[in-house]
Amino acid sequence: MKNLLGSSVKDLENVALDYGQAAFRGRQIHNWIYNYRNKKKNIDQIEVLPLDFRNKLKHDGFKVSELNIQEKKLANDGTLKLLLSTDDNESIECVGIPTEKRLTACLSSQVGCPMDCKFCATGKEGLKRSLKASEILDQILFIENEMNRKVTNIVFMGMGEPLLNIYDLLLSIRSINEDFQISQRKITVSTVAVPKMIGKLSAKSFQILGKCQFTLAISLHASNQKIRETIIPSAKNYEIKNIIEDCKKFVRDTGRRVSFEYLMLNGVNDKLEHAYELSNLLKGFQCHVNLIQYNQIDEVEFKRTSFKNLQLFQSILINNGITVSFRKSRGLDKNAACGQLRQSAKNK
Repeated sequence: MKNLLGSSVKDLENVALDYGQAAFRGRQIHNWIYNYRNKKKNIDQIEVLPLDFRNKLKHDGFKVSELNIQEKKLANDGTLKLLLSTDDNESIECVGIPTEKRLTACLSSQVGCPMDCKFCATGKEGLKRSLKASEILDQILFIENEMNRKVTNIVFMGMGEPLLNIYDLLLSIRSINEDFQISQRKITVSTVAVPKMIGKLSAKSFQILGKCQFTLAISLHASNQKIRETIIPSAKNYEIKNIIEDCKKFVRDTGRRVSFEYLMLNGVNDKLEHAYELSNLLKGFQCHVNLIQYNQIDEVEFKRTSFKNLQLFQSILINNGITVSFRKSRGLDKNAACGQLRQSAKNK
């Protein structure tokens, strides 16, 4: 099946020319696909195209969308979570997070996840497969259609490990940048960190995109190797000191600072000694730390740290020269933790 989603203007012009149409017909297809107000998903509904051209495209297997809405949950704070089904009957999640000035799309890069982080619901069933670029991009269209707003920011923090799907990840970033007209600087790629893949990400970005200006966010969640291995099983293959060294090289290669995600887990990684340890680990390095409230899930024993303790932890980092922010969780009343909506649907 040939999916037109993710095709550039030039690609679509060539499709039109191949069918004996004028090049502007390809531009019409491009404008139709990426107009967030257009909720029609079928090629035969592109009414600006001649009927015979539409019929030929459809007959030859061209399509725009491969996903369907299976379930949706709207939280009291306006956060929208969508459970989408794929052509092969798998399920993925994406989330629209609105504020007054922006709409952030949290996207999945895989069906499930192989990393099995102990605090995450997604990894409980392992990895099914990686998503194609068109399936990644379709999540944006669904969020825009459902929320009737243009997405302004992208975070790859949904289901899956993006660095295990680098090629389709970068193809989707190309389209997000050029077709959806979202700057790379408004895109964040979040990874638990995979050996040798941080360097590969920057190298492939320059090859495929010509630049590497998105934000790399490392799901660190620990101040030392021992703690990290207890909550992230894959950490045993990648020493925390080596992650930091690879991140420093990423900064040198790209000129972009690295963000470190730090999920505050009560009694596990939130002690003041951990704050000092984390400060020493990151000192003298162009980076930023995001302290995150934990979305508790039934399947695991972790608990959220107190807000008072979070503030103390944050103040220690700041006093030690570390740039730090606190990210409040959104959509807490509607199965907010990644993987929960998919899991609850399977249990019905």
